[in-house]
Amino acid sequence: MGELAAADLKPLDPSALASTRAIEDALAELPQLELQTDHLLHAGMYARTLHMPAGAVVTGALTTRDTILVIQGHCWLHTGQDAIEIKGYRVLSGLAGRKSICRTLTDTKATMLFPTQATSVAEAEAEFTDEADRLMSRRSLEVKP
Repeated sequence: MGELAAADLKPLDPSALASTRAIEDALAELPQLELQTDHLLHAGMYARTLHMPAGAVVTGALTTRDTILVIQGHCWLHTGQDAIEIKGYRVLSGLAGRKSICRTLTDTKATMLFPTQATSVAEAEAEFTDEADRLMSRRSLEVKP
């Protein structure tokens, strides 16, 4: 007990990333949901919670840093070569270089956390991904970097 475990969510290899991006591109042709994203900057931490309804398919941004991901609900989290079924509450460790696809079976919330010195949501978003301009929270909140 107390030992560090291997990361739950690992970086995608180039083939898995290409496959995930192809799925994301195909999904972009379908009608898009407007998802609520809550943000919290506190005590040197950034937390962003995405609220996903049952039946949604959501792709995450390609991460550039390690984070913790907390999921509450029932979903399948596709992580490149693997898929994890999550029922209830689960805390996952994630490495930089990951990009996942979440298929929700019930209303599901996912909260990503990481330490930061950011003083704005835009700064924190730019810190965890190079794709910040593609984030739904940027469109819905009209956040400017």
